Amino acid sequence: MSSKQVALIIGASRGIGRQVAVDLARDNYAVMLAAKTTSDASKVTPFPPDPNSSQSTVNTVEREILEAGGSAAAVAVDVRDAAQIQHAIEETVRVFGKLDVIIYNSGAIWWSSVEKTPLKRFKLMQQINPEGLYATVQAALPYFEKAGWKGRIVVVSPPIYSRFFRGKTAYAMGKVGMSVLVKGLAMDFQREGRNEMAVTSIWPAVAIESAATEHNKDADDKSYKKDLRKPTIFSDAILAMLRAPHKVVNGLLDTDEDFLREKCGVSDFSKYSVIPGSEPRRIMPAKFPTLEVAEQDDEGQRMDSTKVRAAKI
Repeated sequence: MSSKQVALIIGASRGIGRQVAVDLARDNYAVMLAAKTTSDASKVTPFPPDPNSSQSTVNTVEREILEAGGSAAAVAVDVRDAAQIQHAIEETVRVFGKLDVIIYNSGAIWWSSVEKTPLKRFKLMQQINPEGLYATVQAALPYFEKAGWKGRIVVVSPPIYSRFFRGKTAYAMGKVGMSVLVKGLAMDFQREGRNEMAVTSIWPAVAIESAATEHNKDADDKSYKKDLRKPTIFSDAILAMLRAPHKVVNGLLDTDEDFLREKCGVSDFSKYSVIPGSEPRRIMPAKFPTLEVAEQDDEGQRMDSTKVRAAKI
């Protein structure tokens, strides 16, 4: 069994996911890298590849970490298949002996109006975004239970606010659904007295350089990079969330910048700018609405469908 904390990162092949994996390994985590695409990393030259290119896979990230002296392994997983997710979790435990952290970074994107979002595209996003996350959580909970309910789950999903729905409703339905899962699962942990478990959501406050931001950009026009940050801000925020007390982060929906500023005292974010000296535009609201209401703890008689069904059998 690994003496290190063990993290399964789903969606770790490039961009933000790769950076999170590399930085967790540098922080003495053993990391299992999971994504759909694999490759023969030994044949990639020059190495390492552009982290935002198709040459970057879980296998090249694994090689990169191992060559730097870290602990890593890789597994193929298509999050549309619950059996593959189950296998990825089992493989993590087989290789490293345990599971302490899950980071769900997989995502499918289609930003357009409802009219211009085909049903096929809508279904794909729901499969990869909320359904993939739900299947991952369901598969992982028994392992957290065996470990005495000690662990962390970090989900890449947004704070909930109305502007997020604009112009990308189908995408927002899935991503906000992921944030609802974070809130609800956190309440489950709290209600059951699982006070050493925490589930947290993180989202970029400013656009981050990644495969998504590089796609379809003019190769000769780099002006858009002035509004981008390096993915290290995301990995720094995730590491800070993992170090924070459970009660601080359980059920939290936050951005990278806001968490680092408010919980870690960071005030200077200039080192994260892709273009030195630039001041990237914030894409998130300055303040998010609170979701709590006055009768938050007054549920009345709460129904449990499992008990209702059991009574009928």
